[in-house]
Amino acid sequence: MHATVADPIHRRRFLAAAAGGAALALLPAAGRAAARMRDDPRWIPSDALLAALPEWMRAFGVPGVAIAVVDQGELAWHRGFGVADVDSGAPVDADSVFECASLSKPVFAYLVLQLVDAGALALDRPLVDYHRPDFLADDDPQLARITVRDVLRHSSGLPGWRAHPDRDPLRTIAEPGQRVDYSGEAFFWLQRVVETVTGQALDQWAQQHLFGPAGMHGSTYTWNAHAARHSVTGVPAPGARPVVQTFRAQWPLLQPLAEASGKPLAAWTWDDAVRALPQAQAAAPAGMFVWPGDLLANAAASLRGPVQDYARFIAHIMRHPVRQDWEIGEATRQAMLTPQLAVRPGWLDKGLGWNLERIDADTRWFFHGGANAGRYKTFAVGDPWHGRGLVVMTSGGGGTGVYQRIVRAATGRDMLAFDL
Repeated sequence: MHATVADPIHRRRFLAAAAGGAALALLPAAGRAAARMRDDPRWIPSDALLAALPEWMRAFGVPGVAIAVVDQGELAWHRGFGVADVDSGAPVDADSVFECASLSKPVFAYLVLQLVDAGALALDRPLVDYHRPDFLADDDPQLARITVRDVLRHSSGLPGWRAHPDRDPLRTIAEPGQRVDYSGEAFFWLQRVVETVTGQALDQWAQQHLFGPAGMHGSTYTWNAHAARHSVTGVPAPGARPVVQTFRAQWPLLQPLAEASGKPLAAWTWDDAVRALPQAQAAAPAGMFVWPGDLLANAAASLRGPVQDYARFIAHIMRHPVRQDWEIGEATRQAMLTPQLAVRPGWLDKGLGWNLERIDADTRWFFHGGANAGRYKTFAVGDPWHGRGLVVMTSGGGGTGVYQRIVRAATGRDMLAFDL
């Protein structure tokens, strides 16, 4: 499938979509799919749900779907549906690598909280104390007040993404710490902080401290041989204007540069990206690479992996009687799932990296969603008290309508998050 090259504004804009965005209009069948709670408290999809899934996929123009379930705090079930590539007809299988989109953010938040536990970062310390990138505005004193906590709960006061990062400095659009402003820019700045305090690139650090220990062996924030073989190709929603696939189109162009340099993409830091930018621009269509950030792993949006890897990750957000040395501590895990800032007071809140929905007086579910390039829609939800979780990844711009129906039918709950 061929994609047109997007102008820089559209190239950046796709990153801003995620959980909490406007939901697609729902068909009447959606309510019927979850008309009553299932007798089985587990979230493993029923035969009826699986029988209805192909029709939902056709209705929303989604060629590929992958679902994984956590039960009793462990990966319990996963399965792929449809095709990973429309042209080749290759099926979605256990190796299929989906763009996780903004599901990248909770994973990065976990990495950050590991560093908080280790004393390398402090939640309420300003980012400028660790690293002040040269793309910050010089005339904005509010930038010096943005803390690690502000980034993880989306109260940095920064915009989603700059339309022209090559020439526009980053500045606040609101007072830090006061309101929710969903910001990928804030996560990217914090990524630079992590690079500074660890001395390693994001993916390199993630592989060593999370992906390896958690068994997420098919996951990467960048690109490698496995991703090249198994990455799913997304398609736009029916009738939507095609835009460049961005990450899916960018990484193969960067791979030869990495091989020539002798340094894998997973190990590229900001300085590597600065050096490689002229070569990348010469090898790519105009507008694809406009600043060094386009060449790097992106903590806010570039994670990719098989659906069961992400389920293995959310299994570590659940309560466990004994936590392994590499995991965040129990107090930190609880802080991650504690309301930090209200979105809809009494019902929806921001945690640290996760969104939180109140189920009853004693229970909150954590959730997040994502959307990349108008072609990939993803959603993850967990009930930490009961050790249940559900992850859905789709390869179509119409995937929101599909994952909402799956979540309703599997959990028995019509989440308030779907109406934001």
